[in-house]
Amino acid sequence: MKPALLVLAAGLGTRYGGLKQIDAVGPNGETIIDYSVYDALRAGFGKVVFVIRHYFEGAFREKVSSKFDGLVQTAYAYQELDACLGGFEPSMDREKPWGTGHAILVARDVVDEPFAVINADDYYGPNSFKTILGFIAAKDVSSNEYAMVGYTLRNTLSDYGAVSRGVCECDERMFLKKIVERKAIEKTEDGARYFGADRTEHHLAGDEIVSMNLWGFQPSIFDLLQSSFDRFLRDQGDQNSSELLIPSVTDDLIKSAKATVKVLRTDDSWFGVTYRQDKSIAIRCIRQLIDEGTYPEKLWG
Repeated sequence: MKPALLVLAAGLGTRYGGLKQIDAVGPNGETIIDYSVYDALRAGFGKVVFVIRHYFEGAFREKVSSKFDGLVQTAYAYQELDACLGGFEPSMDREKPWGTGHAILVARDVVDEPFAVINADDYYGPNSFKTILGFIAAKDVSSNEYAMVGYTLRNTLSDYGAVSRGVCECDERMFLKKIVERKAIEKTEDGARYFGADRTEHHLAGDEIVSMNLWGFQPSIFDLLQSSFDRFLRDQGDQNSSELLIPSVTDDLIKSAKATVKVLRTDDSWFGVTYRQDKSIAIRCIRQLIDEGTYPEKLWG
């Protein structure tokens, strides 16, 4: 059974100002998702699962996923506010779903093979898909051995605003020891900075390893995620903006010795569309990759 690719595409795009998941960046209307799926199919993935929301399903199917009909098996999971809550009752004021951990969890009924996870609005590069597939598809990998593709912080920052990043600490064998979600990281002339809860400024060199949410999991993650989500709801479910983020989940799993995470470094370029101004950069980057021969002028057909 070939591994699956889980595409997290349910974000509201509030900072970007629209449904950035279906915004074109390629010369023939291709989205970033198109390039990710193209790279995943070339790497050897056999299935693509889209995590979306019901309210934009029609537009998403028309503009994005219909292109893959006949090319790869596809499935859908829906990250709605009431998914996987058990008996928990959310606040009437709660509008947004519960974060990337929740986004993966809602796919448990349509994923029963090893799988990789990506964000819909991030470009990861061809070799990153080959790297993560090689790990999760290995015959000797155990059910609690996971992986993450690590990027260099300075290559992941936006010129147009602050971003959140999972900053990683690894041991000498490149197993993840700790991952800390840092919010509101801003690019500076000599690296980056973020501010703590007490508004104290912290400096980052820029060469730190960060998670861009390219993860490799075995199906065992779903039971672990459900336990983490249940605990999260008990502790933070009454907070309208609280989120269960997958870097925090994996950090807890490592600390409790329930799983290991191998960090796989990549030299691939990364870029994302967090803010609307990022779109012009993405278009230029795709154009350069086409000119270099990484992609054909017209991706499909």
